[in-house]
Amino acid sequence: MDLESLRREYLHGGLSRDELAEDPLDQFSKWMQQAIELKIGDPSAMTVATVAADGQPSQRIVLLKHFDQEGFVFYTNYGSRKADELRKNSKISLHFPWHAIDRQVKICGEATKISAAESLKYFISRPKESQLAAIASEQSRVLSSRSFLLNQFESLKLKFQNGDIPFPDHWGGYRVVPREMEFWQGGANRLHDRFRYLRDSEGVWTVDRLAP
Repeated sequence: MDLESLRREYLHGGLSRDELAEDPLDQFSKWMQQAIELKIGDPSAMTVATVAADGQPSQRIVLLKHFDQEGFVFYTNYGSRKADELRKNSKISLHFPWHAIDRQVKICGEATKISAAESLKYFISRPKESQLAAIASEQSRVLSSRSFLLNQFESLKLKFQNGDIPFPDHWGGYRVVPREMEFWQGGANRLHDRFRYLRDSEGVWTVDRLAP
């Protein structure tokens, strides 16, 4: 396996300061819309990075479900590893890898739980099977076998086949409030374009070009 020889050029175009929106949320919205229109696979998929109490980072793929000027929202089990780590350290990083168009977006900030009402609104919009899965899975816990998980799922499916599925209190959303956002556009000869937005204590964003 010769990984050293695997390489390609990044030729989808550069990125200049003049092209950037003054607000990084506007810039993110523009890039997300383009990713959707270009039919990139799972454009809302993002790597979520948290840090344990002992300093060990951990990552996983989660789907972004909403974003606006208040931040970026995703949903998870509040008993999961990521939730446990966020209880002790609310700092978080998100990363969107849009390789097909040679783009990446990195977001650093802090995560807080959204309201139960917001989580409930999204929960009831999910397919019934997804609602059941949120209850059946004790996320991040040791599982004796896949059959045990499937049996849990089928049992719940039978139990609630004729009625509404109750909203689980161990499940809900987080909102990530960004303090730093970086936009990366691949360039020829590895001379990529990178722009970082930083927000100060007054909420004002400044933009800097970073060396690739």
